Amino acid sequence: MANSALEIVGLLLTLIGLIGAAASTGMPMWRVTAFIGENIIVFETRYEGLWMNCFRQADIRMQCKVYDSLLALSPDLQAARGLMCCALALGGLGLLISLVGLQCTSCIENNDRAKRLVLIIAGSMIIMACIAVLIPVSWTGHVIIRDFYNPLLIDAQRRELGEALYIGWVASAFLFAGGCMFICCNLQSDDKGSERYVYSRPSDYMTYPPQQLQPQQLVLLPQPQPQLQPVLSRHPSTVYSYPSRHPSVRSGVAYL
Repeated sequence: MANSALEIVGLLLTLIGLIGAAASTGMPMWRVTAFIGENIIVFETRYEGLWMNCFRQADIRMQCKVYDSLLALSPDLQAARGLMCCALALGGLGLLISLVGLQCTSCIENNDRAKRLVLIIAGSMIIMACIAVLIPVSWTGHVIIRDFYNPLLIDAQRRELGEALYIGWVASAFLFAGGCMFICCNLQSDDKGSERYVYSRPSDYMTYPPQQLQPQQLVLLPQPQPQLQPVLSRHPSTVYSYPSRHPSVRSGVAYL
């Protein structure tokens, strides 16, 4: 029951992180114009994203223009395009695979090991999506900070960190938490269920071939003969001779 609740929490965290990564990919606020100087009156704000440039003048609505050429972009933005698209693909695929392995779903029945394996694979894909989001966001942030303190650039060429970068960092944290929750819960459950007893095989064990049973002759045992027991009676008996080993005088006279 506890694992099922943690799996649902991991699913929600992954979904939030995937939405944040998609929002960061589409937003043009990766680089924002840095307002440096004593002039507090700002008439124009410029935003640079992965796909377009946008301008906003005072309270007028924002106007955007898509990049005419991909090769004209800086290396960090070119790499960010590919990595963010890969992150969305990995995160979406991992989210769909995790739905198959949840305990509350009946896609895989009577096979807990297969469900745990599916969730571990889904968690690994989600963590890879987290890395794919974290790399371009951090790389772009490093370039912006490096150029901001570059003395060779004028104030108009310096940029600040945009909102899309912060959303990307938060989305990567949500993706990392969701992927780790999928992996850790199922690894712990697998270790608990795999406790087995191992029996050692003795070294002097020998196998004997089966032998056929042969019929044997019946042997008759001699039965003891019953012995006569003297019987006591109240009436006098007329027989006065008793069996004896020694011959009596009367038997000798009769023989003569």
